[in-house]
Formats: sequence, C-alpha cells, structure tokens
Amino acid sequence: MARQVAVVAAVGGEPSGLAAKAATTTIPIVCSLGGDAVEAGLVDSLNRPSGNITGVTLMAQEMGPKRLDYAHQLVPNGNAFAALVNPKFPLALAEARDMQAAARSRDLQLSVLNASTQSEIDTAFAVLVRHKVDALLINTDPLLLGQREQIVQLAARNNIPAIYFLSDFVDAGGLMSYGPKVVNSYRQVGIYVGRILKGEKVSELPFVLPTRFDLVINLRTARALGLEIPTPLLIRADEVIE
Repeated sequence: MARQVAVVAAVGGEPSGLAAKAATTTIPIVCSLGGDAVEAGLVDSLNRPSGNITGVTLMAQEMGPKRLDYAHQLVPNGNAFAALVNPKFPLALAEARDMQAAARSRDLQLSVLNASTQSEIDTAFAVLVRHKVDALLINTDPLLLGQREQIVQLAARNNIPAIYFLSDFVDAGGLMSYGPKVVNSYRQVGIYVGRILKGEKVSELPFVLPTRFDLVINLRTARALGLEIPTPLLIRADEVIE
C-alpha cells in the first residue's frame, strides 16, 4: 500500500517550489529559493506563511547591485558592464531591473544579455567580445549555475572579468563571487522538514533569510586575466584562493 506523503522538500529554486505548490495545497512544502518568495507567488508573507509553504530564501536577487559595486571596484575605470540573465527564471527580470537602476545611479552602462541554453550562452559571450565590456555579472539562476563550467571557461578564454552569485563558480575557476552559502539553505530545509514531521505547523515556521554573504576571490584567475585585485577588495574578502 502506498504511503501518504507527510512533507515535500522542494530544493530546486523557484521552479520546484511553484511546481510543488501547483501539486498540493494540503501537504506541507519546505522549499529553498534564490529570491523573494512573496514576489515569486509562493506565499503572501515571509514572517507568517498562511498556506502550506515555508522554507529558505537566499534573497540572491537583492545582491545584484552589490555585485555591480564590487565589479566597479575591480575595474574602477570601466563604464561598460553586462549582466547574463536567463529570462525563463521567474525573478530574472526583477533582478536585471534592480541592477540597471543601480547602474544608472552610478552613471554606468549595463547591458542585459539573455541566455537559457548552452548555445545561447555561447552567443551571449560573442556579443560581449564585440562590445568589449569591462566586466560581466552572472545573475542568479539555477540553469546558469548548472552551466558554470561553460561560463567560467568562456570568461577565461575571452579575458572577461566576471563576478558570480555563488562561490561554486569560483571553485570552478571563476574570478569572484558575492552571495550566501547555499549549503546553509539545504541544512535549514532539513531542519524545517524535521520540525514539521514532529508536529509543528507551517504557519509557525517563517521563511529563513540569510544572515551572511561571502565575497570570494580567486587570485589565480585574476593573474591569468592580468588583473590586480584592489587592496580594499582583498581586505573585504571572506575567502581568497591563492
């Protein structure tokens, strides 16, 4: 006899959370996502979820303007920046909007390039090379994370400084990242699943927001790109890969 599902853990970002929500309105769902759960349409309130969904949000989309700041510190004389965005990701357009607003307030140019497949990523980098951008920002997105090897290799091959939303890219040879630790979100999902199985209600479990954002710099990659990392960035860095 089939066993009844007691709780669903949806840890694939907004798409998995929305899929779980569409599948059930009664079974508790604990999700992990990159942006705002309210804006994504998962819940009405982060503090007091009223339905059957709670979880962890990395709020990575809010880090876009800060990553732009770090990119500008990296190339202080630069003015032409670009952001790589997957337009199929639910919060991609909101993140791109925030970054463009931040760029305008700093008198910087920020072009947005869309890519949702491997070939489109290749095409986007060809555009970057033609436009001679000073630095590239990789927007929050599970698909782009999955293609990190391709993206890091293209950035290196075309000598483009890039700043990423997770340190996974830096571990793969990327230059710099600024964002939360994803492993902490998975741990929190497990904690919430356990608490629900012990009888706690979703309404008693507010969405958990990150409390720490790490700046990670790969000096090996910087040297390969011919870049000298400014001292203030090195001082601020939480981790420096020699």
